[in-house]
Formats: sequence, C-alpha cells, structure tokens
Amino acid sequence: MRLFRSTLGSVRITREKGVPVGERGGAGLHDERHHMRRPLLAAAAALLLIGGVAGSAAADAPDRQPARPAAASVVVPSGVTAGVAVFDRQTGTFTEELNPSARFRSASIVKLLMALDYLWNRGPDYTVPAADRAWLEPMLRSSKDSAADNYWSDNGGSAIITRMVKNLGLKDTAVPPTGYEGFWGYTALSARDTVTIYRYLLDTAPAPVRDFVMGNLRQSTRCASDKFDQHFGIAGAFQKPWAVKQGWSGSSFEKGTCGTPSTTSASATGTANQAAAAADDVDLTRPALHSTGTVGTNDRSIVAVFTLHPVGTSYGKAYTDIGRLTRSLNVPGATRPAGWWYGTWSDHVNVRPDPSTGNAPISQLPAGVEVLVGCQARGQVVNVPPYTNDWWAYLPQYNGWISNIYINSPDNKMPDVKDC
Repeated sequence: MRLFRSTLGSVRITREKGVPVGERGGAGLHDERHHMRRPLLAAAAALLLIGGVAGSAAADAPDRQPARPAAASVVVPSGVTAGVAVFDRQTGTFTEELNPSARFRSASIVKLLMALDYLWNRGPDYTVPAADRAWLEPMLRSSKDSAADNYWSDNGGSAIITRMVKNLGLKDTAVPPTGYEGFWGYTALSARDTVTIYRYLLDTAPAPVRDFVMGNLRQSTRCASDKFDQHFGIAGAFQKPWAVKQGWSGSSFEKGTCGTPSTTSASATGTANQAAAAADDVDLTRPALHSTGTVGTNDRSIVAVFTLHPVGTSYGKAYTDIGRLTRSLNVPGATRPAGWWYGTWSDHVNVRPDPSTGNAPISQLPAGVEVLVGCQARGQVVNVPPYTNDWWAYLPQYNGWISNIYINSPDNKMPDVKDC
C-alpha cells in the first residue's frame, strides 16, 4: 500500500486560473481526470515489476532510468519505427545499422541539402555575404522554416534535391511526392544517405563550406525558431562536442515547447499531415522526429536517427522515445552525461535559474518529457494543492531547476539522486 500511496503522491494535480499555479506555465484549465491516469498507470506498472512479471509492458514502464556509462545495441521503444546509422570516422566502419536504407520524410533535415546547394561551386575561398548569413544561420541553428520556404521557392523546389542527389551520389533520397512538390519536408531521406551527406561535409567539401555548415550546427539553439525544444536525441544523449541538425513534423505535436509559448505551427512542412496519405514507401502521416549530426572530438562519429511514432503521439513522448533510442547506441568517442533520467508530468513546466519562483523562467519543458537530473536541493516551498514540496531538481542540460512536484518519483525527495 505504501508503494501505491507514494507513487500517487508523486503526481500533483493542478488547475490554472489565468496565472501560473505552482511551477506550471502555459494557459488553460486541465481536466484532473487526465492527470489521475498517470499515477494509476505508474502504480500498476510498479506492482507488475515487483511481482516479477516479464514482458514489453513491464519493460517500458519505469519513469526513471539511470544514466548509463555505455551502450550495447539499438533499443527501439514500443510503437516506434526507426532507421539508424552510426559511422565511426576513425575506423571507417559502421557501429550501428538498423534499417539504414529505409526512407523517411526528411522534415528539417533537408535543410542540410539546401545549404549545400547554395554553397555548391562557390569556390574554395568563398565567404558567405552578411545578407545570406542572415537566413542561412537561423535555418541551420534554429531550423527557421521561412528561410527554407524562400530558398525552396526561389531555387527550383524539387530541382534542389535532384541536383544534390547527383552531386553527392545519394542512393535513397527522392523529391517530394506528386501533389506535395511545395513541401520540402516531404523529401525522402535515409539514415545511410544522411551519413553520406556528413561524410562529404567533413572529408570532401572545401574548408569554408565545412566550417560554415558544421560551425552553425555546433551552435544549435535549444529553442528552435518555432519555439520547439530541439535538443532531443543526440543533443540530449551526449555531452559536447557535438553538432546537430534536427527535424520534426506532426500535427499531434503541441505548439511551442520551450521559451514563451508559441502560436506558430509545428513546421511549415507539417500543415498537410492530416490530409496527406502515404506516397510510395514514405510515410507522410505518423509524427516524425529525427536527430542527425556528429559526436565526439574531431567529429569522430556520424549519427543519423530517423523515427516515426504512432498517430497522436505527443511531442514529449516522441522526445523521450528518441532519447532512449539514441542513448542505447554504440557511438565511439561519445561522452554520456552523468545523472538520472526521470519522467515528468504536466505541460509547460517552468525551468527556473534557481530553486525558487522569484526569477522569470528560462525555458519550459515539453509535456511529459523525460529529463536528466544532475542533483537536487531544497529551495522555495512550492504549493500545488493538495501537495507541497521544497525540493528542486537541477537539470544540467537546461542549466536550470524545476520543482520536484513535477518529477515522477515515489517521494518528495528522489531516493537515488545526490544532493547538490
């Protein structure tokens, strides 16, 4: 009985009446019955585990995972379709391959091809003019969609993809399907073609091209231009140095998951998702979340992770699942962050610069996302009736704090997390 009480007590229920209550940001009232399902499911899963019941439900149930020092093989969460390739540049071999030639709609990963198309044949000493930096840099760092929209429409649309397939020798990449020519995010890409793109950038491209593109990917912003938290996958699983280009597309992804809540759409490429049907072998319907880039000193490993999730999956759930998959990979040269992975609940949970509500939040969490907790400390008492807690969790990847009220933990103080 104690286990059930403590698990139930770890999930706090709140309604909002125009201003933040406790440490939850955002707007709108929330049905308490929705939040009640989370503790009941967590308690049931815990009882199954204690009873020694095996199976996929028990395997997926824990809300927290210790950060592991090493990984052995690809772990694909239930319901997720994945294409994965990890290439070790030091040995010239793949350390992971899972459906490497499978085609996925690219979402914003195609922006790499747009940048390369712009830079192609510019000469070895070419310097990007300030006017072009103004759109190229946000497109690469913050995944700005309007920059991609303009380049696509002004430079031949699908012809961009045709040119880059020829220039790079890509095997699986294809233009958007008939009827969706204007949707650059419906370009088909595979994990192995993505590795080819990065190998060109790192090993063949003129130095100014390599330095410009990779330099911007190293400066990936946590908040994308459309206010989505884009530091999932590679950026969450490994410590720097890394360079990333991320992609997401899905009508079920809630709007604005970091910074100030946004009213913009998830992506200019996602607006047709509800009406689109699968074309050829590329799924245009299920929510997509992709993480690509390099990891380690001297860009030792190239990592490409493409994922599709069940229709209706929230951004926080997809974010958590691609994180778990990426952490399972064998990535030579990678350094894994220290800490404990815990699930959270509620949406738009405020991340604060210190363990109090006195200062403005520095970001907000995607709803229900799993986070890395580095340590915990006592701070300001937070009251979300009927719950009260003065413990706060430090999230090193955000360099900020959230109230332990929003951590899925048996008690107010997490039992296995060190004090700060």
